[in-house]
Parts: sequence; structure tokens; C-alpha cells
Amino acid sequence: MTKKFLLTAAAAALVLSFGADCAWAQSLTLNVADTPTGSATARIFNLIALITVLSIAPSILVMMTSFTRIVVVFSITRSALATNTTPPNMVLISLALFLTMFIMAPTFEKSWEQGIKPMFDEKIEMMDGLEKAAEPIKEFMVKNTREKDLLLFTDLAQEKPAESVAATPLKVAIPAFMISELRRAFEIGFLIFVPFLIIDMVIASVLMSMGMMMLPPTVLAMPFKVIFFVLVDGWYLLAGSLVNSFH
Repeated sequence: MTKKFLLTAAAAALVLSFGADCAWAQSLTLNVADTPTGSATARIFNLIALITVLSIAPSILVMMTSFTRIVVVFSITRSALATNTTPPNMVLISLALFLTMFIMAPTFEKSWEQGIKPMFDEKIEMMDGLEKAAEPIKEFMVKNTREKDLLLFTDLAQEKPAESVAATPLKVAIPAFMISELRRAFEIGFLIFVPFLIIDMVIASVLMSMGMMMLPPTVLAMPFKVIFFVLVDGWYLLAGSLVNSFH
């Protein structure tokens, strides 16, 4: 399963990075020797372009999965707890990545069966396989994107509204999905922040009534917020809510 996930993710990242320009993707080659088919300079440029795409492909793929929403919510939660760097970034990002793998597993499994496996079995051409592998990911993005955001980028791109998921161009689906994810992440973050803000206000009021002006309310409120988060089983609720928030 892990091997399938990694292979599918890598292949989908490649096709999503290249976009719809399949002819340009097919022209990339690692051969820089002089041949009658083209100059060495052109092939060196192609090699540099390929290395550049491969280096940014993981980041591009991460932005087109559930990772964005999860990591933003985790960051807001840590800010609400006022624990500074606890949990550390490495822990939050690792947890976000594993939750992303859990959420995206059915999508990548479908991508493997539709595109990557037939391509490895040499039943279809490479670019056809990559395009079919990218379809489930695009379907996931469109399903989790507000129609308002899709229409925004459709209008900006001067495109006609797509009649189906398959007809939705990636240049519209990707930015619409990202701003939709950021909006949902901030909505969830607001709901998480409110209880901790109330705790801060109560602690600040108590300190003012006792005349303890010099003691920062955030310092005294932090242990109460942490124990409140533990008592309500915050990580359990947060992880479950984030997973269930995706279609």
C-alpha cells in the first residue's frame, strides 16, 4: 500500500506539474549527446527544466491534497493554546502528512488502478497513464471546492463553466481548491479559538479584580487551556473532525 501510494503520488505530481502540455513533457530527455534531432543546448535546457519540475513536484502535490487545511488548523490550534513551539513544527507537519495519507488513500488507490498500474503493465502510453492517474486527484479537488471559487477562477481565466469534473481545467481547479481550503481552515480555526479566548478573558478578569496587574494573563491561562484541551480529548476530536470534513 505504501509503495502504491508513493508511486501514485509521484506520478500524479509529475502530470499535475506539467499540466496539459503533454507534447512538451514528452520532449524532455536526459540525453545531452549531439544527435541530429536537436542541439545539445536545447537538451540541456530540457534537463534543467525536468530537474526543476521534479524538485517542486512534491510541494505542488501537497498543496492539492488535504494537507493545507490540516496544517493550517494545527497551526491555529497551537496559537490558541499559546504554547509557542509546542508541539514543534516537525511533529505537526508529520501528523498532518500522515492524516493526509489516510484521507487521500482511496483517491490514490483509484489513481493507481486507473493510470499507474496499466502504465507499468505497458497497456497504455506513459502520458495517457499519467493523465488518467491525475483524474481522481482533480475529482477530489473539485468535490472539496466551493462552486463560488471555481466560478471566480473560471471567469478570471475567461473559460466557460465546466459541465463535468473531467472538463474542469487544472489551472482553474488548483487555485480554487487552495483558497477554498484556506477558507475552511480559518472557519475551523475560529471555532477552535473561541473557547481558549474565553479562558483568557476569564483569567484576565480575575487577575484585574485581584489587583495583580503585573502578572501576564497568558502565562496563567496557558496551563488551564492545556488541561481543558486534554480533558475534552482535543487531539481526538480535532483529528476526527478534520478527516470527516472531507467528502
